[in-house]
Amino acid sequence: MARIAGVNIPTNKRVPISLRYIYGIGPVNAKQICETVGIPAERRVNQLTDDEILRIRELIDREYRVEGD
Repeated sequence: MARIAGVNIPTNKRVPISLRYIYGIGPVNAKQICETVGIPAERRVNQLTDDEILRIRELIDREYRVEGD
């Protein structure tokens, strides 16, 4: 299970859908995150590499205001 911004996101869903579980990330922001990091929208969370998860985590910490901030 991937943990991003203090939230365990579901692993069996597509990345843009799973990112919406983080308070402060909506559909538009989730799509922008995937495009910025270079992850296809069809990919599922359980298919992500550790490097891709790290890039998503760093981008959210740097660019977005989410729960806990």
